[in-house]
Amino acid sequence: MVLNYTAAVAPERAGGRTVGTHYRGAKAEVRSLDAWIKLARACAAVRGRLEDGLRAAGLTEKELGVLEALLHLGPLRQCDLGRKQLTSRANVTLIVDKLVDRGWVAREADPEDRRAVRVVLTAAGRRFIGGVFPGHVADVVAAMGALAAAEQEELARLCRKLGLANARE
Repeated sequence: MVLNYTAAVAPERAGGRTVGTHYRGAKAEVRSLDAWIKLARACAAVRGRLEDGLRAAGLTEKELGVLEALLHLGPLRQCDLGRKQLTSRANVTLIVDKLVDRGWVAREADPEDRRAVRVVLTAAGRRFIGGVFPGHVADVVAAMGALAAAEQEELARLCRKLGLANARE
C-alpha cells in the first residue's frame, strides 16, 4: 500500500477546494488520511505565520514555550518543561542552556527534592518575555481569526480529544 502525501507537502487547489489525499482505499482510510493531511497543513501554515514574529524576537517556538511556561506557571523542573513542550530531555536541556546563556533563565536546586533542578525566569527573562508575549498573542489571535469563536472552541475540543487519545506516557 503506497500513500500519497504530496498534498500535505505541496498544497494544491481544485475547484476552490483544498485537495487532501489522492489515496484510493477504504472509506475510513481515506477519511482519516484526508483529515491528517489537512490538520498537518493547517498547523504548518499557522506555524509559518507565527515564526515570523518569533524570528524577529530571536526565539524558536520551543524557546518561547519554555519562557511562557515559566512566566505563567513559575519555576519548573526541566523534566516538567520537557513534558509541557512535548520534547525530549536532551532537547529541553539544549533549550534551557541557550536561555541561560542569554541570561533569561537560571537553574537552581529544587527545595522540595535535592536531586532535582528547577528552571526559573531571571528578572531580564521576565522583562523580555513580558515584552514579547503580547505580540505573540496578537499574532495567534490574527491567525486563528480565520475561525469564528465557536469554531475555535470546537477545534480546541477536537485537538484535545485527538491528543489525549494518542498521547504517549
